[in-house]
Amino acid sequence: MGRVTTRRRIVRRTPEGHHTRQDTLVVEEPLQIRVDGAPLTVTMRTPGDDMDLVHGFLLAEGIVTEREHVHVMRYCAGADDDGVNSYNVLDVQLGAGAAGVHRQRSFLTSSACGVCGTTSIDDVETISAHPPAADPAAVDAAVITRLPGLLRERQKVFASTGGLHAAGLFSVDGTLLRLREDVGRHNAVDKALGAALRDGEVPLSGRVLMLSGRASFELVQKAAMAGVPVVAAVSAPSSLAVDLAERAGVTLIGFVRDGGLNVYSRADRVTGA
Repeated sequence: MGRVTTRRRIVRRTPEGHHTRQDTLVVEEPLQIRVDGAPLTVTMRTPGDDMDLVHGFLLAEGIVTEREHVHVMRYCAGADDDGVNSYNVLDVQLGAGAAGVHRQRSFLTSSACGVCGTTSIDDVETISAHPPAADPAAVDAAVITRLPGLLRERQKVFASTGGLHAAGLFSVDGTLLRLREDVGRHNAVDKALGAALRDGEVPLSGRVLMLSGRASFELVQKAAMAGVPVVAAVSAPSSLAVDLAERAGVTLIGFVRDGGLNVYSRADRVTGA
């Protein structure tokens, strides 16, 4: 399995002078996803929790909707320059009931983009098999404001590199259920949602997805595909993210910091003063 971090010698400059030292960097490597032996896409990710990532990716794309739709997933013999398996190629055999790959994709997804391979905006607005609009979940605003701190406390790799995004799945009482980190925001979400899918917990009714950065269209779309009723972010949402949240019935919360928050859609789920 690939390393999550690596060390590099750098020059550190400050007003007091400069010196050389070792710095810890987060690793970014390509992962090729194949479906039934055929290449589907390549995503740039931080190695680790790869099978969670692929389960989440397939769920977000509407290719699978439950864990039984993934029959077999295994690493292929992709090799690095030393001839050692790089663990950078995963092949998925779909089970009965899976939608399958029914549209043409481009084969590169950067660590900053989760839906870059789709051919049109219509493809992105996939109809969820687990629509969250009717979810009766309610969460206290005071609980939401605690989530960023709880997320940061468990971000072990971020603490050493400062270079990772995180996504956490919480219960409405603020209990952290899953946390995943990755160099890409969308990958962190795919890993968290994919772990839940592998454990048979999708749809994710009564759950809060907490994001360490901003809330983009693609992240709201992933949450809606998994049936998550509440998405909260430390930073701002985009206008398209708010539009999608309103259409999908997702409660979208931004700027969760300094004891405050902004609610952009489905404010009825947020309780308390």
